[in-house]
Formats: sequence, C-alpha cells, structure tokens
Amino acid sequence: MDKLHLPDRESETALYFTHENDVNDPRYQQFVSPVTQAILNHMPADSLGLDFGAGPGPVISKMIGEKGYQTTLYDPVFHPDNSVLSQQYDYIICNEVMEHFHRPAVEFARLKSLLKADGKLFCMTQLFDAKIDFAKWHYKNDITHVFFYHLDSLDFIKQQFGFRTVEVEDRLIIFSA
Repeated sequence: MDKLHLPDRESETALYFTHENDVNDPRYQQFVSPVTQAILNHMPADSLGLDFGAGPGPVISKMIGEKGYQTTLYDPVFHPDNSVLSQQYDYIICNEVMEHFHRPAVEFARLKSLLKADGKLFCMTQLFDAKIDFAKWHYKNDITHVFFYHLDSLDFIKQQFGFRTVEVEDRLIIFSA
C-alpha cells in the first residue's frame, strides 16, 4: 500500500479491538493449528520462543505453553515491552501479522536478527496468486492488511534476509535461519 494510504495507529488499534481473539475458542484454536502443529513438530519443548504481534489473544502461546513451551509475548499495542527485542529466540511466531507490516524490509530484518542460528520463523498469512480475483478478495478489505505476499516475494525474503530455506504449505510459511 502506498505510504499515503497507510492507516494510523489509532485506526489500526480500534479495528484490532473488534477482533474476537478468545484463546479458549475452539474455532480460533483450529484456525491457528497449522502454526501450533508446526512448532510442536519442529521445536523441542525446552526451546525459547517469541510471539511477535501476539495481539490481545495469544492463542498459540497459550496452546504450546500447555505443552511446556516458553514463549515471550511482544505486540506494539497489546504487549509493548521492547526489552524482549534485545535477545534471540529459537523460534518466532508471526501469526497473521506480516500483512500488517508498514515496512516489511525493516520487520523481516528485525525478525531474522532475533533468531538464533538454526532458528525458525513460523508465519501464517493468506498468500496472493494469479487465481485470486483481487477485486473480490476478502483479505484485502481489512484496512490494516497493507502488504500482500506471493510465493515469489517469500523467495525474495529468503534471499534478501539470509534465511536458509522457506517452506510453504497453504497459509503456513516457515523460514529457517
């Protein structure tokens, strides 16, 4: 989105408060299950994670926390403790967040720097492709969704920021440091 049309923090925050992010809602848990399962499958329980853009209902952190995983929360609105951005993590959760980045290059550079060697960045977003009729695509109607990704852009991110691999399965994206 052109910088002139980016939403301001107040408009974004107001919209975030309308989202129903109940960590105990089975439908919400099912929605995030691709990320939850990927973390459980790829990371040992003693690894340290960061939920980047955790929002008001950090459901993934809650679900994996019940399995013994320790995850630190960060969100510029709901968990604005910048001190958590001064250490490195074994994994980072970026669930339905990357489409909100006003400056994706800055954010991906930061995320990569926050990962330990061999760490993993678990993202989830809806990817755009040529089969989608953009005019009818519901995902673009959220004013806080300001950047959309394609398989080609994920490969560019991998190359540009020095990730070893990028794996994509539907909405789930895993970058490996």
